[in-house]
Amino acid sequence: MTPAACDRLPFVKMHGAGNDFIMVNHRELSARGLEGRLDRARIAALCDRRKGVGADGLIIIGPGSSPGAAFRMTYFNSDGGEAEMCGNGARCSVAHAHRLGLADKACRFDTWSGVLDGWVHGAGDIEITLPAWRDLDLSVGLADTPWTLQASCNTGVPHLVIPVENVDHVDLPLWGPVLRRHARFGAAGTNVNWVSPDGPAGAWRIRTFERGVEAETLACGTGASASAVILCALERGVSPVRLDTRGGDLLAVSVDREKGALRLRGPALVAFEGEVAFDG
Repeated sequence: MTPAACDRLPFVKMHGAGNDFIMVNHRELSARGLEGRLDRARIAALCDRRKGVGADGLIIIGPGSSPGAAFRMTYFNSDGGEAEMCGNGARCSVAHAHRLGLADKACRFDTWSGVLDGWVHGAGDIEITLPAWRDLDLSVGLADTPWTLQASCNTGVPHLVIPVENVDHVDLPLWGPVLRRHARFGAAGTNVNWVSPDGPAGAWRIRTFERGVEAETLACGTGASASAVILCALERGVSPVRLDTRGGDLLAVSVDREKGALRLRGPALVAFEGEVAFDG
């Protein structure tokens, strides 16, 4: 391999319901001696939508370490910081690992949040388990907002969920940053979701402000899952809960309230492939 080739890293751009990611194979990082150079600043630069590739996050597919794990997903938000979990990123990881020949159509894989299961049902149709939800609170009680009902739930990462009549009427650029950093959720903050019962064919519509991205994303798998848990707990939704994302795709979340188990299913597709140059 020539020195010039060593300074170039192949990637695959994928999206799960519009939630988009730069997918990197750890074997390529290692073979090209680039592991130490893919730091927080470079990840943020690659995710920049004006000066980089553009993405909500970057995912490294590496070797698994748990018994039976086909691979490990390491996820970084677009600000370059490593995050505990990303539902749509996990679905894209299963699709990508299967494409690389690292995982069968049914597989187990490692994440920061634990070992998960994944299934390739068909071209771009991917389902995963998520960590058992915790910290369910159906009466968060934030007095300084326009909404009387707010609930929270952790589905690998923390989420605030607010049911409204119509998500289009939410001033998300105003309230997303305010609630994401609300003192109620500590220094780490939370992700914020609004849901309304006006989606296609009985689906709920959802909008999400993601921490680490610090903006609205076209979809959020853990946000959809937290919303499904809360809607079922409020007896407003029935499993599997279908959620119509901002990108126009549907995510289906199966909620087992007795076991605290979650399964997330939806599209995970390749947008394009390319290489990035490491200049410094």
